[in-house]
Amino acid sequence: MKHHFLSNHNPFSPHHFATLLQKCLKSKSLNPCKQIHALILTSGSDINSFSLHSKLVGVYASCGCFTSANSLFQFTPNLNVFAYNWIIFALTFNGRFIEAIKYFNLLQNSTNLVPNSYTFSFLLKCCVGLRDLRKGKEVHCMVYKFGLQFDSSVVNGLIDMYCKCGCVSYARKLFDKMSEPDVVSWTNMISAYSNVGRIQESQFLFERMKLAGLEPNEFTWNALIAGYARIGDCDGAFTLFSRMSRTGLIPDVITWNAMISGFVQSQQTAEAVELFRNMLVAGVKPNPITITSLLPAFGSMGSVNSGKEIHGLIYRTHMYINVFVGSALIDMYSKCGYVNVARNVFDVMLFKNIASWNAMIGCYGKHGLVDSAIEMLDKMEEENIQPNQVTLTCVLASCSHGGLVDKGLTLFKSMRESQRVEIRHEHYACVIDILCRSGRIEEAYDLVQELHTEVTESMIGAFLNGCVVYNRPDLAKKVAEIAMKMELKKPGGFVTLSNIYAHEGEWAKVAELREVMKLHGVQKEPGFSSVGI
Repeated sequence: MKHHFLSNHNPFSPHHFATLLQKCLKSKSLNPCKQIHALILTSGSDINSFSLHSKLVGVYASCGCFTSANSLFQFTPNLNVFAYNWIIFALTFNGRFIEAIKYFNLLQNSTNLVPNSYTFSFLLKCCVGLRDLRKGKEVHCMVYKFGLQFDSSVVNGLIDMYCKCGCVSYARKLFDKMSEPDVVSWTNMISAYSNVGRIQESQFLFERMKLAGLEPNEFTWNALIAGYARIGDCDGAFTLFSRMSRTGLIPDVITWNAMISGFVQSQQTAEAVELFRNMLVAGVKPNPITITSLLPAFGSMGSVNSGKEIHGLIYRTHMYINVFVGSALIDMYSKCGYVNVARNVFDVMLFKNIASWNAMIGCYGKHGLVDSAIEMLDKMEEENIQPNQVTLTCVLASCSHGGLVDKGLTLFKSMRESQRVEIRHEHYACVIDILCRSGRIEEAYDLVQELHTEVTESMIGAFLNGCVVYNRPDLAKKVAEIAMKMELKKPGGFVTLSNIYAHEGEWAKVAELREVMKLHGVQKEPGFSSVGI
């Protein structure tokens, strides 16, 4: 592609440079930007005039050239808020949330710059990406500090953050305080209720929105359709699908994606695959989101042949360059047992993000290739990819299944002490599982006691299984006291505990557990297996 940015007369005018950089920014053209940067330096133009330095940062950041953008930050004074916003936005878009927050901190520490509504909108997306509710609340406080609590885009960002960080009640309070919520506000709340399965409240808000004189857009319809699909209500989803068509809105790829994703999440994989076929027949072209939504269905069914067909479609439509599609392919082949094929996909990916590395580490872990999983972690850190919570969970699970007790515990201790990764409940559950699998039940018990009120179902399950294997009913009964105070939702812990009491001949305790299960509506579903042929 040829660029004619430098063909105009008077190429050394700062105003002309600013115009050219604006064109580069709009088209995300990196090479012409570098040429302009060189001309600015060699022509002796004032880089401060027309905010040329800030525009250069904006172009470099939007093109993903963070090394150059960072260099300008290090050596150029008087950057404006535009430059900060661009680099925060670009880092957020590329999943580099921690770095984005660091630039916001730099902005806060500057003497004459104030963050604006765009800054906070991007920053709130960082909080969503990190699923960090505490950081989100800190940002909420800063919104008040800078007087932006009535800015609709910022409030919508706050609502979205609270919804996606699992605090729907906070989001609803903000929504109810809005004098005139717009379509985005309504859509965020409808989507939030749909995502957590509260479909009646979602439907109620949908109807209220129309009574308020606002017409739902494609995103609003899609959020509600996805909600019905996610709870497995096929009839409700298809009814809304038809109703949407009657309003004059033609269901597009986003609508189809919403339904496919919803059916996959509700374990209705056959319906999701059939829907995908209908989508193709309807002449709607799938996009990367379609593929990343659909591939888990083939992984769940173990249908590798169907997965390979989609793999072929990915190459024919050049979607293989999408990092999320590549990561979903790795996960699908992993679940189908094709480890070498998963590694081939990983190796040929042009771009890799943290999700790609996590998918490959998780793949090795699931199949007992612990050394390969740890080798991938080391290689990942060599390439300056920062591990996250999912990475640590994958590696700890690998160590647990592979019996590498000391390696797993050393890694956990290292991550906790270095604070490279925020330690969460799932990490403690992995450590308890590691200890229990290796017979170190008393150490696991000490950790359960240390956590006490923060103990989760997965921790209880891992500990009780260890007590069964190593015949420690005494410790199981002690932990049972903690378990009974929790509202366990899964049957595994109840069943294991019931079996322990039965083995000890304590039938009264068995009967008591059965009653508690009935009280909480916990039922053990019969197991089944399926293999795609």
